[in-house]
Amino acid sequence: MFRRILIANRGEIAVRIARACQELGIESVAVHSDVDAGAPHVAIADRAVAIGPAPARDSYLNIGRIIDAARATDAEAVHPGYGFLAENAAFAAACADAGLVFVGPPPDAIERMGDKIEARRLMEAAGVPTVPGEAPPDQSDGALRDVARRIGFPLLVKAAAGGGGKGMRRVDTEAELAEALASARREATAAFGNGTLYVERCLVRPRHVEIQILADHHDTCVHLFERDCSVQRRHQKVIEESPAAGISAAVRDRMGTAAIAAARAVGYRNAGTIEFLVEGAGDDIHFHFLEMNTRLQVEHAVTEAVTGVDLVAAQLRVAAGEPLSWHQASLNQRGCAIECRVYAEDSRDMLPQAGRILRYVEPTGPGVRVDSGIAQGSEITVHYDPLLAKVITWGETREAARARAHIALREFAILGIDTNVAFLVHVLDHPRFRDADIDTGFLEDERATLVPPIDPRVLDLASVAAAADGRGAGGPEHIAATDASSPWATLTDWRV
Repeated sequence: MFRRILIANRGEIAVRIARACQELGIESVAVHSDVDAGAPHVAIADRAVAIGPAPARDSYLNIGRIIDAARATDAEAVHPGYGFLAENAAFAAACADAGLVFVGPPPDAIERMGDKIEARRLMEAAGVPTVPGEAPPDQSDGALRDVARRIGFPLLVKAAAGGGGKGMRRVDTEAELAEALASARREATAAFGNGTLYVERCLVRPRHVEIQILADHHDTCVHLFERDCSVQRRHQKVIEESPAAGISAAVRDRMGTAAIAAARAVGYRNAGTIEFLVEGAGDDIHFHFLEMNTRLQVEHAVTEAVTGVDLVAAQLRVAAGEPLSWHQASLNQRGCAIECRVYAEDSRDMLPQAGRILRYVEPTGPGVRVDSGIAQGSEITVHYDPLLAKVITWGETREAARARAHIALREFAILGIDTNVAFLVHVLDHPRFRDADIDTGFLEDERATLVPPIDPRVLDLASVAAAADGRGAGGPEHIAATDASSPWATLTDWRV
């Protein structure tokens, strides 16, 4: 096992990796930008190295500075977490060149699965079902239009080198195609430096179901069952759960077999995820390969909750050359787990927010786990992803896990900045979510009920209140609190 590793990340995943290192007796080295000097992931690590100013390109995305930090601290390995450089083949190669073990797959696997066209070709050759689509060598609008006509509408235009919804456009009619191609190409070039596009059939109201896999260096590859990630907006996941409701044992087995075939097709090692779009119900379910995430996933905790496997510890053991300690037959699911992502964002327009956390109290209780990278007093900046924490709940049944998540979120105190906690509570309360009647369009379809319009009476009351305390026209400059015992005078944590 490694003596010391460097964690090339920040926030809750850096804290999660540092805790796994503690349990395995490994020293951890944190890296941090100037604004993260006092962050929890820095405090929990054994050592810390400053790597540059706040912008990610000058710190967490700067390969040279991270490699230098690993060398300076005599680290033997680098764990990239997720985001930033986690799926950067050049970074994985740079680690190898520097004599560092990259805790993840080989660089060529990252590169091949990061190219959607190459990934589709490999999956088709491996017999993994794919969504009908095509990426013509001729990338002219005319050639792409011919592909679109063969596939039919509605369809999706996607960036070959992308992910996270960047460079993706839904096209319902041929009249919309020209503008979609132009805008997708611009966005793909700006985000990935590659404007290559491919066109695929748009599955109407699919579910987004993914399979977690683990592969060691001794020719063992297993899957750890599925996660349903259909509750998403703008192609970003919000709530995940395992197992996926309505997936039969037969379908689960077929998806797991396909996921292992996909991993073996690229010589995969370490933890990864095969993502599928799923149509139908019961045994009449069809699944199609979407993409492979060549890293640990944000939602890995729900798999840990239902399988009892510590995925981060498993990653470290595999990277150190150890064989997996279990085979497929010894893995099983128990109960149900739900993960809710808590973001710093406006609850109405879902735009990221910045500010200082004035009060922070995590929920507790049976079956409740919180993975967090912030603390009271933390400064949330515009430079990084707005994910603050993840609330993971486990129960013997899906309803038990849902109820625990509902209680936990209502007890989660985060003051000083807007968050999506109330929005998550509304989602958990929604009849369709309770009935597991969800697909990738769920949040958009139910937006009016999940984010109801502001009652005009509230605005009227706010106007009156503003006038009364002097912030409105004609009001007194100040109203004194003459009673020292009044909560308005003491300004404690007391609330109605």
